[in-house]
Amino acid sequence: MTTTGAGRPTVRVAMWSGPRNLSTAMMRSWENRPDTVVVDEPLYAAYLLATGLDHPGREEVIASQPTDWRRVVADLGRPVGAPVHYAKHMTHHLLPDMELDWVAGFRNVLLVRDPAEVVASYVRSRESCEPEDIGLLQQERLLEVLPDDVPVVDAGDFLRDPEVHLRWLCGWLGIPFTERMLRWPAGPRDSDGVWAPHWYDAVLRSTGFEPWRPREVGLGAHDRAVAEACRPAYDRLRERRLRLV
Repeated sequence: MTTTGAGRPTVRVAMWSGPRNLSTAMMRSWENRPDTVVVDEPLYAAYLLATGLDHPGREEVIASQPTDWRRVVADLGRPVGAPVHYAKHMTHHLLPDMELDWVAGFRNVLLVRDPAEVVASYVRSRESCEPEDIGLLQQERLLEVLPDDVPVVDAGDFLRDPEVHLRWLCGWLGIPFTERMLRWPAGPRDSDGVWAPHWYDAVLRSTGFEPWRPREVGLGAHDRAVAEACRPAYDRLRERRLRLV
């Protein structure tokens, strides 16, 4: 375990989310703490190089990060000079040949969202969507290697009361809660990945978490099948969610 300059252990948080969830807003929340540094999707370049997928800004992403996932893991463990180090991870970046033993060295949290809502949002930005694209299957894989008490946060529950969830997470991590986690300045951050111009429009305009509202979801046959293929994983994860509201 690494320590801060004052000799205290650094709390290393790994927040595992699928796409089109609250992951970037959650990163904003944690970065707005005075004691926290964040890292944005450190496995993205490794994922793109391995899969050959043509995401927006692909070459920029690959040039901006290590493409060897083992080096990424090593970098995540280096001293950061802050009491809290928060990593925003996309679970679909966990490819089948990536080992998972390293995740035990972090305080892991799983952030989930109803797959129909995820798919509906995803296909507004991408032409196609498959089950492995939305992260729930990989989150279920993480369950096999994480402790039984790993916190699972459902986005719908979280947005009904962000403060109560953030207070619980801070208590679980043994760090103080601050109301700075609830509001943040609009605009970009130096810590944002180079992909931010392609994906972060709404978050760049945001100053806090969007209030929960019911979503009307209409999916075509293929996209509906993708959501239903992921629903058993979501149901298993949701059954273990924090029940705070």
